[in-house]
Amino acid sequence: MQIGLVGLGKMGLSMVQRLTRGGHDVVGFDLAADAIARCAESGGTPALSLDVLVDRLRTPRIVWVMLPAGAPTAETIRALSRLLQANDVIVDGGNSYYREAALRSSELAALGIRFLDVGTSGGVRGGTDGFSMMVGGAEETVENLKPIFATLAPAPDRGWGRVGPVGAGHFVKMVHNGIEYGAMQAFAEGFAILEAKGDFGLDLEQVSRIWQHGSVVRSWLLDLVAETLADAAQLKSIAPVVADSGEGRWTVQEAIALGVSAPVITLSLLTRLKSRDEGGFSERLLAALRHRFGGHAVEQADRRDE
Repeated sequence: MQIGLVGLGKMGLSMVQRLTRGGHDVVGFDLAADAIARCAESGGTPALSLDVLVDRLRTPRIVWVMLPAGAPTAETIRALSRLLQANDVIVDGGNSYYREAALRSSELAALGIRFLDVGTSGGVRGGTDGFSMMVGGAEETVENLKPIFATLAPAPDRGWGRVGPVGAGHFVKMVHNGIEYGAMQAFAEGFAILEAKGDFGLDLEQVSRIWQHGSVVRSWLLDLVAETLADAAQLKSIAPVVADSGEGRWTVQEAIALGVSAPVITLSLLTRLKSRDEGGFSERLLAALRHRFGGHAVEQADRRDE
């Protein structure tokens, strides 16, 4: 198939690579010139503007938007709505708030443009391991794009699926990220306890390597913990400041609105907020984990942390 991809950041570029390896024709656009150059190196066809991207796509066009939630995504979809035609498809693959999906779908439907919201997980390894995709939207549209999802996923029949109508994809991904907050917090706190038990002289990397095999808590997050602990100098250089990109807040708000008790996710969010005032080992590990799985920026420790 042919697809346009707007947003060639860490995940977007990995998607270009995976799609082109799967035989698809990808036209990519990004505001950053170096990202467009990397698109060409990855087998994609670079476009220097949204207009050029749309012109190079065959009808019915498919444009996947992989941008940060909020204004970047909203403005791009608005611009695309003026360039696309009836029966074309816009996919929002970012971490947009799920309630915005219904509004966008309604506005685009008035123009005859179809819309899917796709919660996309996989981080920086998605290009090699495949992406997990939670798709919201009309069944017919999802079926039309099945070859795209099958190529991006870890396997054609695994790691992706239509989870419901428009909005459901972003909703499921929002909760997924809330769970991620809690799981990361548990690992960070557990290893902080191990690190504090100085009289045992524990080798934290060794412990993490043991847990990687046969343990109930073995996971990709644990693999990332092991990689992080193997580089003690890098971990020490990271400031104990943990950012949050919105999904955890939305998950907590939704839990309150639905009357669902979610203390672990809520406390993990509050810990991230608290880390901006003070922090220690667990916050450093949390920041390092976010960087390893998603390429998120970290703050470097200054002399006050030494």
